[in-house]
Amino acid sequence: MKQLALEALDAALTPGVTYADTRAVEILDRQVSTKNGKASHVSSSVSMGVAIRVLADGCWGFAATDDLTRDGLHSAAALAREIAQSGSLAKKHDVTLVPEDKYEATWVSPIQIDPFTIPVDRNVASLLDIDRELRRNPGVTLAECAMSFERRRQVFASSIGSLIDQTRYLTGVGYGALAYKDGEIQKRSYPNSFGGQYQLKGYELIDECRLLENAPRIAEEAVALHSADQCPEGEFDLILDSSQLGLQIHESVGHPIELDRVLGSEANYAGMSFLTLDQLNRLRYGSDIVNVVCDARPQHGPGLGTFAFDDEGVPAQCTDIIRNGLFTGYMTSRETAAAVGQSRSNGTMRADGWSRLPLIRMTNVSLKPGEQSLDEVFAGADHAIYMETNRSWSIDDKRYNFQFGCEVAWEMRNGKRVRMLKNPSYSGISTEFWNACAAIAGPQHWTLWGTPNCGKGQPEQIMGTGHGASPARFRKIKIGSAYAD
Repeated sequence: MKQLALEALDAALTPGVTYADTRAVEILDRQVSTKNGKASHVSSSVSMGVAIRVLADGCWGFAATDDLTRDGLHSAAALAREIAQSGSLAKKHDVTLVPEDKYEATWVSPIQIDPFTIPVDRNVASLLDIDRELRRNPGVTLAECAMSFERRRQVFASSIGSLIDQTRYLTGVGYGALAYKDGEIQKRSYPNSFGGQYQLKGYELIDECRLLENAPRIAEEAVALHSADQCPEGEFDLILDSSQLGLQIHESVGHPIELDRVLGSEANYAGMSFLTLDQLNRLRYGSDIVNVVCDARPQHGPGLGTFAFDDEGVPAQCTDIIRNGLFTGYMTSRETAAAVGQSRSNGTMRADGWSRLPLIRMTNVSLKPGEQSLDEVFAGADHAIYMETNRSWSIDDKRYNFQFGCEVAWEMRNGKRVRMLKNPSYSGISTEFWNACAAIAGPQHWTLWGTPNCGKGQPEQIMGTGHGASPARFRKIKIGSAYAD
């Protein structure tokens, strides 16, 4: 793969090309799922190709190929140069890149058990054990369980001399219990909705999640929701579990801080951002206890946004996004950093495979833990609504007005659960919401959640992101309008 990357780079570097980089990528994945006592999907695939990006005549050109012959690489390189030259006819200004050092490195995400050494029949058997436990409850209509594994090796080479070999292992697992009654469906998911928990780990994550142990509770809650009261509508103090808070971070902090979205090049897909350049170091994004970082470094944890170098060969970094409530940073590339007068990219460029060009993508955008105990978070309000596990989300094209639904909620009185509530939801405005943050639980309750399905770009790229959070409480939030009778 190193030879492929270097051969492609040589093919790209012809007169007139001022910069070039290449990525040789090999992706192995396995998907296993079950539904109501049967295997519903079992697949494995391998994909390999080379991406070539060139800067010529002040414009980017990009091409990719799975023809790994010499002729295939030269043909792709010629197409990348042709696209750059064609783009120069309509350019408004030349692309400028902030400088970056060259690096030669090899990095493999640490794992304890290679998931691809585990037989598929063992994967299926483990999921069927959970399936049986869920359906042991007669009120469960449908049980769905899934595992996902990926090994992605990428060799990056650039005209500044970098040669970076990275291998990342990803494991995901989760299940859901659905209960149908009187024309209504209720669902409970574990460890999270939309596929479960995903991290840069090996098969050890399967055991860490304690899947079978939690199955009876999840089934019982799905059935009990049919007898629960409807979530009330009005203004209440709101407490979010860490998984729902992770999605809140994703939508109302992560996407708005993508600098390409701010500058307008991402307007077509999911809109732009309310965080215009004049807001930097001026906007009171949240209350004084709100601190958010964008951190791709391995020491942050095994997040889906963890790596050693991004897809421009920039080292992983930690950037303060919100510091003591003040908006302090964007996610940048070498090009966008230059466009706003910064001296260096903070390393957030990634592509979802060899056939796509890199974009600014969330790494691990995480809310730092607070200093409160979990009891203090729950007991700090006489009356509150506590919500768990995302069910739905919606946010406007400036990432400002939002509405979220959750799978389950509980009414809280003096820190105690007094009744289960069904169909809970809440809504608000991003900055008002984060300024209403009154308490954040400490590090012992902090979890780094994986979001495997973040979409961006045209053609769409699906990327994994990480979001760390502890449960938190927010004052006087609008609750209950999404599913109100």
